[in-house]
Amino acid sequence: MKLLTLLIASFTLFAVVLGWTKEDYEIFDLVSAIEAAEGKGTTFYSWLEVSPTATSSEIGKAYRKKSMTLHPDKNPGVKGIQERFARLGVVAAILRDLEGRRRYDFFYKNGVPRWRGTGYYYSRYRPGLGSVTVFLVFLTSLLQYMVQRMNYSRDIERVERIVEKAKTAAWGTRLSPQEGARKVKVPLSDREDTRWIDVLVEGNEVFLLGEDEPEPLNTSVVQKPAFSKTWVFSIVGSLVSKVLPKSQSKADADETTEGEETDADGTTDGASTPGGTSGSIRKGTPSAVGKAGGSRRRKVPTKRANK
Repeated sequence: MKLLTLLIASFTLFAVVLGWTKEDYEIFDLVSAIEAAEGKGTTFYSWLEVSPTATSSEIGKAYRKKSMTLHPDKNPGVKGIQERFARLGVVAAILRDLEGRRRYDFFYKNGVPRWRGTGYYYSRYRPGLGSVTVFLVFLTSLLQYMVQRMNYSRDIERVERIVEKAKTAAWGTRLSPQEGARKVKVPLSDREDTRWIDVLVEGNEVFLLGEDEPEPLNTSVVQKPAFSKTWVFSIVGSLVSKVLPKSQSKADADETTEGEETDADGTTDGASTPGGTSGSIRKGTPSAVGKAGGSRRRKVPTKRANK
């Protein structure tokens, strides 16, 4: 029921936001600008010093009177007077227009909404491609993290339920621990077509049986949610792991080549000395290095005999 209510409220808000027009956005801007320049709580009517039920002729008369006061020629050097005078003309035009006044009266009675829709803010602030990209990356990562938290809670409950069923099958409903290990079968869920698994109960510990050695079955095996496991960090980690092994392999290859050249000069024998052998093993290619060194040693005496 709560979910249905939330969906209805979200749909209603979405429909209202979509219903706002360019004229509504203009009213939003005017309300904010008038309150910033004339004072908090100033409305179109209070600024013109008329009542909300004033007629169009009364509004026109009030506008002419107010415009004489705010005219830039009578206020030379006053900061922002041009903007205030122009703003006054727009306000009067809205209130003397039947449709414009109807729209303003709606927000006058119900209040200007705090959230005015993404279209309003986008048209005012015009974020660049970089800002939009950063926002989308943050938003999608946050959503993925929230999904991780929900999955974590669900997996914790599942593991605790399986452990409880395993102990019940091994010890009985009283859950009184017994000596020795007991192998039991437990279902993964309460559905009829669910899969059953083999577990081993020994003392207060429960182990999952498989092809390899038994693995402990408790809440510690459930992966905890973390921002480092979101897609952004995964991509960065994957790129780093692709770059680092290449650099390491290149360094190993250079060191191996240097070792082979040393063997050819006869200064070091990696195959005959324990130190050389262990060094080759650490490089991970002892057979390749050993064969290369051995072939060089067989050719050197032959050249000397010919001379």
